[in-house]
Amino acid sequence: MYDPLLVQPMREELSRLGVQELHTASEVDEAMKLQGTTLLVVNSVCGCAAGAARPGVALSKRNPVQPDRIVTVFAGQDAEATARAREYMTNQPPSSPSFALLKDGKLVHMIHRHFIEGRTPEMIAEALGFAYDEHCGKESVPEA
Repeated sequence: MYDPLLVQPMREELSRLGVQELHTASEVDEAMKLQGTTLLVVNSVCGCAAGAARPGVALSKRNPVQPDRIVTVFAGQDAEATARAREYMTNQPPSSPSFALLKDGKLVHMIHRHFIEGRTPEMIAEALGFAYDEHCGKESVPEA
């Protein structure tokens, strides 16, 4: 477990954006029960989280289409919540940092650490934006 004082600024970087922190398995379960789309951010102390993942989330908030909510767990800090969150990332290896986009609690898109490493925040925001556009847009109703 990382020192809570060490990770506090890393947590605040997302919470200032309105991202909801999940600290327990039950909080994760409650968030995943909600209808609609949820971006689940697996936060981390690593350099690619600081240099690309968290800034990428901030830039992705500019995309016109957004998930219904954005939540986060902190790998290496909130072990119970992180383990439960990974249960919702079906058939995916553990990865931190990472992004999982879920619709009605089911995984529809995953961005692993290997995609985040070496990318700019703008590239991460673009990848998230594409996922938002594909999975978070309101379904159009055909005109009568």
